[in-house]
Amino acid sequence: MSSIRKDIQLKLKTLPNKPGVYKYFNQGGEVIYVGKAKDLKKRVSSYFTKAPESGKTQVLVKQIRDIQYIVVDNEFDALLLENNLIKQHQPRYNIHLKDDKTYPWICIKKEPFPRVFTTRKLIKDGSKYYGPYPSMAVVSTLVGLMRDLFPLRTCNLDLSAKKIAAGKHKVCLEYHIGNCKGPCEGKESEEEYQSYIDAIEQIVKGKLSAVIRSLKEQMDQMSKEMRFEEAQELKNKMALIKRYQAKSTVVSPTVDKVDVITVVHDQRSAFVNYLVISKGAIIHGLTVEVNKKLDETDEEIIGYVLPELRSTYNSASKEVLVSQHMDIELEGVNFFVPQRGDKKSLVELSERNAKAYRLEKLKKEKITDPNRHTDRILEQIRKDFRLQNQPVHMECFDNSNLQGTNPVSACVVFRNAKPSKKDYRHFNIKTVEGPDDFASMEEAVYRRYKRLMEEGESLPQLIVIDGGKGQLSAAMEAIDKLGIRDRVAVVGIAKRLEEIFFPGDSLPIYLDKRSESLKVIQHMRNEAHRFGITHHRNKRSKGALISELTQIRGIGEKTYEQLIKRFKSVSGVRSAKFEELEEEVGLAKAKIIRDYFATN
Repeated sequence: MSSIRKDIQLKLKTLPNKPGVYKYFNQGGEVIYVGKAKDLKKRVSSYFTKAPESGKTQVLVKQIRDIQYIVVDNEFDALLLENNLIKQHQPRYNIHLKDDKTYPWICIKKEPFPRVFTTRKLIKDGSKYYGPYPSMAVVSTLVGLMRDLFPLRTCNLDLSAKKIAAGKHKVCLEYHIGNCKGPCEGKESEEEYQSYIDAIEQIVKGKLSAVIRSLKEQMDQMSKEMRFEEAQELKNKMALIKRYQAKSTVVSPTVDKVDVITVVHDQRSAFVNYLVISKGAIIHGLTVEVNKKLDETDEEIIGYVLPELRSTYNSASKEVLVSQHMDIELEGVNFFVPQRGDKKSLVELSERNAKAYRLEKLKKEKITDPNRHTDRILEQIRKDFRLQNQPVHMECFDNSNLQGTNPVSACVVFRNAKPSKKDYRHFNIKTVEGPDDFASMEEAVYRRYKRLMEEGESLPQLIVIDGGKGQLSAAMEAIDKLGIRDRVAVVGIAKRLEEIFFPGDSLPIYLDKRSESLKVIQHMRNEAHRFGITHHRNKRSKGALISELTQIRGIGEKTYEQLIKRFKSVSGVRSAKFEELEEEVGLAKAKIIRDYFATN
């Protein structure tokens, strides 16, 4: 690994653990290899961490100067996309098929009583094509399943109404063995046959619920009529439908000459993903980063980037798919927001790739420049919470009690947006009787900062109170008693809607759910809750333990401590041998303990 170029090492560390396709580039920017992966990070890393199995692979690895990838939903999609990109780029180190073989499709022929068959050629005759599928074995199995489910014709006769009425055709062997209902002789209506085709279209689209529901209704009816063998056959068919369904990201070759562009943001940059689609296949995919200057909108960013990307890839597509309405005028281009179907799936795929690229950049920044990464997060928190300085030191409080018993408060400390667990503190509430959450919060906050001030320690730049306006007001009572309102910033976070409250402001603010500021505050709140609950649970357990042992007449605090130190728990004392008890606390007390547990 040490001999690998630093930029490649960094790329390997930030690859996603998702299925997809990767491209290797040489020094001249030429694509020299395209591959698919179930897990991009593991597969690509294996080229650089394992000894190459062949000399050719060694030569390939030595030439790699850049790596790009496209994330997809599953291995099936990766296989199809790999095929498309290999044909597009003709990489030097990929195998090329001499006959330019393509993946198979399922065709529903446009004709009376449509045939359903497999093909590798797409003919523009109005027929419907579904796929592509990764192998002929898969598509043959699926077509075979359809023929098992429905009595489809396999002949290529012209079954026009005129010829059927004229008696031009005769039924064949398929009719006599029950595989076909004889539409050639008018023994089956087009309406009945079309119901099979409708069900088949649902199956190849992956929309199985209607088909399964219909089969289940038939199965239930057959069961009522005591036709159990036929009912079992339908049950088996339902299982087959679920087992052999196959759905690709792009399932229709009618999606042709289309561009897709989407944008995701962080505080400083926009990440734009661009896909070029031809005949239902992704032939180009790229994500670029745009440095924002004035909080530019998606429209402004796309209006700037899209013409350059279209020029780079020589795209003349008249339709561009986007995730939201765009008020952009580009000559000869129509912007469209799909609501469903294959085009909607393409937009979602584009957004996933933009997000994956953004995540990769954040990982790189965290590895190469952790201080800059931390500084960026702290600066965003400063802006979101209206602070004068970056909150290098933050603290969060949470209360915990069970039906008013054993009230405790927890304080967790974050430094540079990360937990500083050695500084965490618990507070056993001393001055409050009963379940008074507000008074408990006031006591914990007062004690915490009174002590810091007495010890000359620095105060945090931001204090987070887990709770709404009531808990925040209680905390501010303590802050005012100590006279430090002008030295610290305090906010409250309410759990239900993640509302952020500021002192003296009755209306909350809402941070973006994806905001890194909110994620840090949520992390603090969750840590405080976990830390408080753990302490409270331990305290309750200890209280229950003391109550159990100290109620034994003749067993005092000192004896209790001896027993717990030796046997760890009440159950340990209960199960201890008499000799062990005698050895620890003497004969008389051992008899008292044995007699107590014998009767309780």
